[in-house]
Amino acid sequence: MSARLRALRTHLRRIRPRLVRRVLAALLSLAVAACAAVVVAYRLTGIPEPHPETVSQSTVFVDSEGDYLGRRGPVDRQDVPLKQVPRHVQDAVIAAENRSFRTDSGVAPTAVLRAALAAVTGGERQGGSTITQQYVKNALLSPEQSLERKAREALIAVKLDRTRSKDEILEGYLNTVYFGRGAAGVESAARNYFGVGARDLSVSQGAALAALVNIPSYYERAGSDAKVTRTLERRWAWVLDAMEDSGAIGARQRAAARFPAFRFYPPGATDGRRQYLIDVAAEEAADRLGITQDQLARGGYTVRTTFDLSLQDATAELVRDRTPAGGGKAAQLHTAVVATVPGDGAVRVLYGGADYAHQPFNDAVDGAVEAGTALEPFTSAAVRPGGPLAGLPRESAPTPVRLNSAYAAVAAGGGYAAPYTVTRITRGGRTVHTTRPSTRTVLHEKEVAVITGLLRGPSSAAGPSAAEDGEPTAHTAGAGSGPGTRTVWQHLYSSRLALTVALFAERNGRPARVAGLTGRLGPAEYAVREASDLWRLTGVPGAAAGSAVPGRTPPGGGRDGAVVPLSGVR
Repeated sequence: MSARLRALRTHLRRIRPRLVRRVLAALLSLAVAACAAVVVAYRLTGIPEPHPETVSQSTVFVDSEGDYLGRRGPVDRQDVPLKQVPRHVQDAVIAAENRSFRTDSGVAPTAVLRAALAAVTGGERQGGSTITQQYVKNALLSPEQSLERKAREALIAVKLDRTRSKDEILEGYLNTVYFGRGAAGVESAARNYFGVGARDLSVSQGAALAALVNIPSYYERAGSDAKVTRTLERRWAWVLDAMEDSGAIGARQRAAARFPAFRFYPPGATDGRRQYLIDVAAEEAADRLGITQDQLARGGYTVRTTFDLSLQDATAELVRDRTPAGGGKAAQLHTAVVATVPGDGAVRVLYGGADYAHQPFNDAVDGAVEAGTALEPFTSAAVRPGGPLAGLPRESAPTPVRLNSAYAAVAAGGGYAAPYTVTRITRGGRTVHTTRPSTRTVLHEKEVAVITGLLRGPSSAAGPSAAEDGEPTAHTAGAGSGPGTRTVWQHLYSSRLALTVALFAERNGRPARVAGLTGRLGPAEYAVREASDLWRLTGVPGAAAGSAVPGRTPPGGGRDGAVVPLSGVR
């Protein structure tokens, strides 16, 4: 037995070098084959096109001062060039998500191995991907968790890193990563969380957005949930510390940083009322660009409107607070308010309803309301309006916008300006349309004097200029009289603003009497008081001191054609 064992040991010693050589050769062959397979896979792997949903963008509407009004589109996302994202925001995201981004090859080998092991063993899903890998996963591949998809993600990430600049990759990532609150991309996130564009984000705000990316569905309640806010603040501080360590910010900036204030979430009820404004502006913007409203909504445009959002919201609140209870469940009082700039046509206020969800119909733009005595100044034998107002004296039910444009023409000394709501449209930081007001003379000087005399009385000064620095010219009119009054109009105008308030009622979808729906005040007195209060809000000459909202400068001209009138205005 021992002799056989010694013979076996002797045989093994003789063949050991050959066995070692064979094992090494096999391992080398496997390594070469694996490398060859990776090379072949790399060469065969193409960079796919982004998913349609990551290409689709929303269109954002802002007021005349650039304050956020609302958006349209299937996805709350707007692409912005990287140059419009401050460097400190870029550095914050890199500090939070991938500190080696500027120097790595697009993949984190340890993270890939951890993910592969988890996929094989069925363990917990693993993160730790680079920014490049996250961009590939979010924008170019499906979100499924599998070994094959993870391997493809790594190959595409490496190829992307070798064929595109780091700035291109970071731009794509910042425009597609989800931040919570429905916001995909840094531009939408900046608006949803802080009410500013990405270019205006401070160091503290940028660090807060970077901190959100980790668990956006949880952190989106920051500012309205105390526990979430405290948790996010700790992560925010961690991001700032990382930025200081990397040299992205200095010690003085770090010490001065304060946790930012967030917009309330979810949004309030005022967002619903603003849909009336967005409807009108979206229709006008699509018409100017020669595209459909669906194309506009998906196109990533920014539409700057003529609206004064502060004044619009104040108007809505005043109308809501002043509207008394109706005279029965079926009877409802409607108020339409229009304020425009005479001689320009910019619409500052367009109040068309109290609740868009229950009444998407805009009373101010589309509501054909009985004119009654509101047209008397324009039906005098000595007055013959021309141009767009030529047919006005024969109309029995003009819209509030149309009638307002007529009184605005009187305020402008006979110059008619087509009402408009869009001043400029941009896309990706480039202006694609600028509005030029469309004006023409529709009343001669003598006709303006006649109308002004009828409105003010025979002893008043001729022309609208008399009201320029004093009390505005006022005109109360209506359809019907006494208990049968169906519509009450109140117009106030100076050379700087034309305000129209229309009160009318409906019962079961049919016109009804206003009488009995205006509380203790009669319909005419109610309309006068409401219009006077709204005029004081505007802060234009003739308004009471201490107005809540200052007047704003009318928008200037542009270069791309004339203004398209609002729906209902001819």
